[in-house]
Amino acid sequence: MAKKEVDLLIKKASELLTLRGGSEKPVLGERMRDLGIIKDGALAVAQGKIVSVGKTAELESRFRARETINAEHQVVMPGFVDPHTHLVFAGSREEEFEMRLEGATYTEILQKGGGILSTVAKTRKASVDELVENCEKTLGIMLEHGTTTVEAKSGYGLTLKDEVKCLKVMKRLNEEHPVDVVPTFLGAHAVPPEYKDRADDYVKFVIDEMIPAVASHGLAEFCDVFCEKGVFDLDQSRRVLLSGREHGLTPKLHADEMSQLGGAELAAEVGAISAEHLLFASGDGLRMMAKRGVVAVLLPAAAFSLMTEKYADARRMIQLGVPVALGTDFNPGCWVENQQLVIALACRQMKMTPAEAVTAVTINAAHAVNRANEVGSLEPNKKADIIILKVSNHRFLGYRFGTNLVDKVIKEGKCTRDLQGSC
Repeated sequence: MAKKEVDLLIKKASELLTLRGGSEKPVLGERMRDLGIIKDGALAVAQGKIVSVGKTAELESRFRARETINAEHQVVMPGFVDPHTHLVFAGSREEEFEMRLEGATYTEILQKGGGILSTVAKTRKASVDELVENCEKTLGIMLEHGTTTVEAKSGYGLTLKDEVKCLKVMKRLNEEHPVDVVPTFLGAHAVPPEYKDRADDYVKFVIDEMIPAVASHGLAEFCDVFCEKGVFDLDQSRRVLLSGREHGLTPKLHADEMSQLGGAELAAEVGAISAEHLLFASGDGLRMMAKRGVVAVLLPAAAFSLMTEKYADARRMIQLGVPVALGTDFNPGCWVENQQLVIALACRQMKMTPAEAVTAVTINAAHAVNRANEVGSLEPNKKADIIILKVSNHRFLGYRFGTNLVDKVIKEGKCTRDLQGSC
């Protein structure tokens, strides 16, 4: 029988992590440790999609390739999905890092005009081209470290004009940059200076003006809200999320990051696709999330950046059957582009195993952004978003950190990064 021609054949992987079988529903509990590993694994790619996955001998007997990559002594796995970033902003906040070292809390910094509001002022002044240039640099670093899909939240504009500007930046990035950008509207990120002490009035503006405009122009897929003491309470958050849902925007929310406000319960109540942070989530809230299938997007780099010494209870969530994903929370207060570091923090601070963490940054993260039918696992007909690590097994993710373990990044079948020359 004649061999079928394909564009790319990757062969002889020490471990091929397929993450197979999780495309329909997130991977839960003990199954998070099953990475679908194929030893001496291979996969074939044609027209940007995965054609076949299996043992090297089997695929070599069936396919001939225009290009072949020998991944001997290396790990081949799906590209990382980052399900929580604040990608679009201008400026930086390094002075606040020193304030934290001297004991200032997140809320204290915010009340002094720092934090989110500091970035809002800078982002409002920035042009679309300036923001695109900033984001392209960030996405390039993320891609170098193996991330091929990112969720991006607005929220540093807080006017209709500036929120739309940030969402249009995401649209342009998604069209022009190799990394796929999934847009989330986060107009309810903070109460802007114009509405100081008038949070209800601002929520009304978000509901009456922002959400309809964003939805009518198709600029976002999700609607998020910062549900937290001193920001937006449960009732305000519920109103924003339900309004977004009425306009076709799937709910997400920042929940129970700094206090137990009931954000996990609200996420389950409104049918959110994900609830994010969850450091103080209640047991009842987590059980409700598990029942409704709400993905817990945990962000250990954010906890590390805030220096609170408290992390989300990943072990309990996994035991309760909550779908667990991991993200960077990239933002000017948590300047982390690297999901490999997030894996290391998840293992050390939240006691996740390397296999659980890999599941959380691939297929479960894809579920958190409604992309599990396209990315997050290495299975036929999915996008050929693949990374090749210069280590022999997946446990090096988490075990070894402070360096980039990625050797090659393949985005939709095309090699975008290679430390040793051409693919």
